[in-house]
Amino acid sequence: MSRQLLFLLLTVGARLSLSEGQAAYDQLPDLYKKGVDLALAQLKSHTSIRHHFLFFKSLAQSSTEEGFSVTYIYHNFYLKPTKCSKDTAGPDPKRCPFRNDRPLIDCTVCYKTFSGKVESGPKPYVNCIHKPALTEDMKAKRKEHCDKMTYSAGTTSLLGSTGKN
Repeated sequence: MSRQLLFLLLTVGARLSLSEGQAAYDQLPDLYKKGVDLALAQLKSHTSIRHHFLFFKSLAQSSTEEGFSVTYIYHNFYLKPTKCSKDTAGPDPKRCPFRNDRPLIDCTVCYKTFSGKVESGPKPYVNCIHKPALTEDMKAKRKEHCDKMTYSAGTTSLLGSTGKN
């Protein structure tokens, strides 16, 4: 009887872990999901990364609407490793349970969107580092890079121009 109870508890715990990761991602607005997807694609391309990662939680996010359907997105978040290898994650990698024996990856992304699609210029910025290796200086440089991206877009617009030089 106790084995059955233990099995039931482990099964329920695994399902909660699976649904927790999926639910966190599903609750993100679509514009922020695009940045998480950029980070996951970059992570998957690294040969040194052996496990599949999933979105875990947001730390900070902001958007700046510039008008004419242009929005700049900033998102700082954690990715958490799963028990699936990146090559065997299967058709639905979101069903891979989280691991708790590996460090989180702290990611910052910033990018420009036009009508809800990520623009190639300026090039989207994706910076992901294992959490223990991330320093305050690195965090400051990330924020500075993203701030410059948004600030550089502050050129004169047609609506802001008076026509006088």
